[in-house]
Amino acid sequence: MSCSIPEPSEPTSTVPPVPSSRMTGEESLAQMTTIAVGGKAARVVTATTEDELVDTIAQADHEGTPVLVLGGGSNVLASDEPFDGVVVRDGRREITTLGDDGCGGAQLRATAGTPWDDVVVYAVEHGWMGVEALSGIPGSVGAAPVQNIGAYGQEIAETLASVRVYDRAEKRIRTLFLSDLKFGYRDSILKRSIGKFGASPRYIVLSVELHLRRATLSRPVGYSQLAGKLGIDLGERAPSSDVRAAVLELRRSKGMVLEDADRDTYSLGSFFTNPVLTEAEAAQLPEEAPRFGVAKHDAVNQIGAAAPQIPGQVKTSAAWLIDHAGFHAGYNMPGPAALSTKHCLALTNRGGASAADIVRLAREVRDGVQARFGVRLVPEPVLVGLEI
Repeated sequence: MSCSIPEPSEPTSTVPPVPSSRMTGEESLAQMTTIAVGGKAARVVTATTEDELVDTIAQADHEGTPVLVLGGGSNVLASDEPFDGVVVRDGRREITTLGDDGCGGAQLRATAGTPWDDVVVYAVEHGWMGVEALSGIPGSVGAAPVQNIGAYGQEIAETLASVRVYDRAEKRIRTLFLSDLKFGYRDSILKRSIGKFGASPRYIVLSVELHLRRATLSRPVGYSQLAGKLGIDLGERAPSSDVRAAVLELRRSKGMVLEDADRDTYSLGSFFTNPVLTEAEAAQLPEEAPRFGVAKHDAVNQIGAAAPQIPGQVKTSAAWLIDHAGFHAGYNMPGPAALSTKHCLALTNRGGASAADIVRLAREVRDGVQARFGVRLVPEPVLVGLEI
């Protein structure tokens, strides 16, 4: 029996849009980032159509004006100095079902300005598997493939089919497929072009297409903390809605779900990536240091299947290294910049912190870990006008 592919449907979910009026004049990046630091921007534009978004960026590039394309601001650490350029925000918030059949699974498209967690909610409510463990990650859809977001054993690389982008070098709209993106651990070809084209990548994400499996149960849970929270054994499956609830509870316990009243959430999430080492480098760590295989998530041959391991690579825990180098949760309290009281991997603004305060703390932690273990931590956020 053959399977027919349905015609793309009309949008089945539209998130309330950002107001269509443009913001002009000076706006502070501290007001637009979750860590609440950063200087003023000379100009801020909220685009409500793809044409407006592309035209704004193209015009700025033509004039030689610096461009910062900003989503939820959850992964950007900006200098205290003014940003003498244009901050561009994507006000389009739309999720569209492209297909949903028994053989081909489900396909959806989300515009770059859509909050990422809205995509997870959409998938879970429709009975689609593949992104449930990515619940609660702040930020926008447009930022998700740049960082190759991941959590609790899942990465967006497992379900991403293609990305529609504006190529600033070739000055045209293109479609990049999974194989074009060269995903790595918290890395992609999109991220690697940051710096060469200023604070934002060469390829500006306009929309993302995901291919998901029809299933109300999650993929097999491969993360022990999540399995324990669900009360199941590793490798077992659970209803995706239960997985989402458990992930949100775990993230909230670590201050990783945004709450205005909780200063631990005035952060950029995990500030350092988990180091990926050679086997020889990993052998130099203390015996009790965590060691994990490094998965190649873009090589998953069936949605929900385990990702193959990359030979010769070992991942260790940045949080373990930080804690065992003497930087415990709450280090440098009362602030103004301190490690989260819940999770030593997050650098937080306790109130009134400047970007310089955050950088000093990040440098102290990085250098302390290197002195203790010989491992140099790499910051995960995009740095604007700063160096660690």
